[in-house]
Amino acid sequence: MIKMFVSPLLLLALAAFPAGGVFAAEQSASTNATAQAKRASAAELFPDSAVAKGKGFEIKRSELDETVTSIKASAVARGQVMSPAQLVTMERQLLDRLIQVKILLLKARDAEKAKGRDTCAKRMENIKTRTGNEETLNRQLKSVGMTQDDLRRRMTEEATAEAVLERELNIKVSEADIKKYYDDNGARFQQPEMVRVSHILLSTKDPATQAELTEAQKAAKHKQIEDILKRARAGEDFPKLVKDYSEDSASKDKGGEYTFPRGQMVKEFEAAAFSLNTNQVSDIITTQFGYHVIKVLEQLPAKKIELAKVNQDIMDYLKGEQVQKLLPPYMEKTTKSEGVEILDEKLKGTKSTWESAQEASPAPKPETKKP
Repeated sequence: MIKMFVSPLLLLALAAFPAGGVFAAEQSASTNATAQAKRASAAELFPDSAVAKGKGFEIKRSELDETVTSIKASAVARGQVMSPAQLVTMERQLLDRLIQVKILLLKARDAEKAKGRDTCAKRMENIKTRTGNEETLNRQLKSVGMTQDDLRRRMTEEATAEAVLERELNIKVSEADIKKYYDDNGARFQQPEMVRVSHILLSTKDPATQAELTEAQKAAKHKQIEDILKRARAGEDFPKLVKDYSEDSASKDKGGEYTFPRGQMVKEFEAAAFSLNTNQVSDIITTQFGYHVIKVLEQLPAKKIELAKVNQDIMDYLKGEQVQKLLPPYMEKTTKSEGVEILDEKLKGTKSTWESAQEASPAPKPETKKP
């Protein structure tokens, strides 16, 4: 299915909050703690100087560092390592993005500010749905050095800037454009076979340290899941069993439910889910996360998603294509007219995102770009 066009910072935020709860990699809060300690130490030694400025705004080193640290923490949590050169490039790109947002916010009208707040609210709901509950969301935000208020503020600014940019670049997408894209790219709107399940997890890891439990503790957990399985097969209310016993914090508050295609969950869980009939309860399934009991609620055959359900996604994507083409020359011109200066010596010597984008702009390919 097509992905909506979103800003780089939002994409990075969403990457930090994958769907799947216990099936996603745990992120390390120690990375954030170390980064915070380093920032506190640096703040004692160095003043919070401006790294860039323009007409009506300036960007402090602390603001850029906050963004860079969040992105680095998210990358580390996913096992990604950046070279020194890549870090400098990333820092310049993030600074350019902050400059872009600052300039556009100064141009924002009341209607665009309202649209920014509405868009942020929808995106926050999307992130909360992906994470499953408030506790998981707050834990994952903490691991990248953020709070919900931080994320909400950033996304509101980003969404407001996007609304201003649509006006400044005169971005237009008609219903005819959307329909044509949908008809011309039918394969991209094929929803694969999926299954909707509810499950109960008894974890075999310590909730505080994520260390494996002892064999004796695992044996006790296995005995408990055996009893739960007997009760489930005897007809007890499955959602109540989930509420009373499941240790999957990401799904417990929504009845233990996940809906997914093949290739998304760990193999043992997926194999069991796709082998069961509707309303059938599995045997005890052992995965790296612990012991599961799964109940299949619904089997969803492959189908083409209706246009109405992807209309907004297609619109956002087509707008994004126009922005990608028009943004570099607009921002290069605007940064000059707004008197933008890069004050950090290291970053001053690197090319701006807008210069690099125009130099690297390839000739259009004959095939349609995949969203």
